[in-house]
Amino acid sequence: MTHTFDRRSFLRYSLIAGGAVGTVGGAGVLAACSSGSSSSSSDGVKVQLSWIKNIEFAGEYHALSNGYYKAAGLSDPELITGGGAGTGVETGLTSNKVWIGMTAPQLTAPVILKGAKLKTVAATYQKNPFCIMSDAKRPINTPADMKGKKIGVQASNENVFRALLTANNLSESDVEKITVQYDPTPLTKGEVDGWVAYSTNEPITLATSGFPTATLLFADHNLPLVAETLVVRQETIDNERDKLKKFLKAEVQGWNDAVADPQKSAELAATVYGKSLKLDITDQTKEATAQNELVVSADTRANGLLTMTDALIAQNIEALAKAGYTIAAADIFDMSVLSEVYAENPDLKKTV
Repeated sequence: MTHTFDRRSFLRYSLIAGGAVGTVGGAGVLAACSSGSSSSSSDGVKVQLSWIKNIEFAGEYHALSNGYYKAAGLSDPELITGGGAGTGVETGLTSNKVWIGMTAPQLTAPVILKGAKLKTVAATYQKNPFCIMSDAKRPINTPADMKGKKIGVQASNENVFRALLTANNLSESDVEKITVQYDPTPLTKGEVDGWVAYSTNEPITLATSGFPTATLLFADHNLPLVAETLVVRQETIDNERDKLKKFLKAEVQGWNDAVADPQKSAELAATVYGKSLKLDITDQTKEATAQNELVVSADTRANGLLTMTDALIAQNIEALAKAGYTIAAADIFDMSVLSEVYAENPDLKKTV
């Protein structure tokens, strides 16, 4: 078993109140760049991932292995491993150490509100993977089901959990919040009734160990934040638009392949790009399949992968406000570049 329950990846999507540029990094990734390095050399691209090189970046693996970046006219990008404490994607961008990064609106918004000129140009996950995980024999199926229940919440996830309560007209007094770490053993022992988890990870791992769970996805209950968003500096949109379009074209091609073939995605993660992590192909395949449910939606079937509709953007702005970040859509989202990519390459649009 290659998964650990000390999944610090939760820090990536934590709603850290007041998140200053320096501290938001605690929710992001480790920028494995030397001090003073530039975001690119010639047409090279440094991509800061939001986590370790597991199945979450299947689209990038397909794009690399199938030569899509080179076919688009770019050199293969450098994928910089993320995860754990350190410099976050937003800091990597504002310090010019990376060219593009994978993050989430609730991490990008506070940095923009502090003056950073960053924009979200695509969204891989149409739904964020946060969920309340519970014992399948005693399921928590709705937010109302949490009333009077003990819910295990990691310290880093208290704000996102609080936002879920607020979005569903619940107060903190309605539940018994238990501060926990990341190992969900207390759930399996019945010490808590629910657990803040990542729908594409912990539920699958527990099921493999013989403990089936039920999941309540935050995104399905009034907190529809997207995730694994691609974020760049505003100057990239202004000065390197064509380069960004080439990159996004390859990204869409890679994710089309990833969605179509979860098994191949798992093989690339386990045997090539994440080989040193000793990932389990069976688990990675299951996670790839679960991940596809977050990547593909009715909207992406109509408009193409990685896109965001105006309605979804509006929902994210509303969700950010519930989390304490009041920001205008135009200040954080710019889907115009990706729209141009699809207009110029209509064959990219798949109905998967």
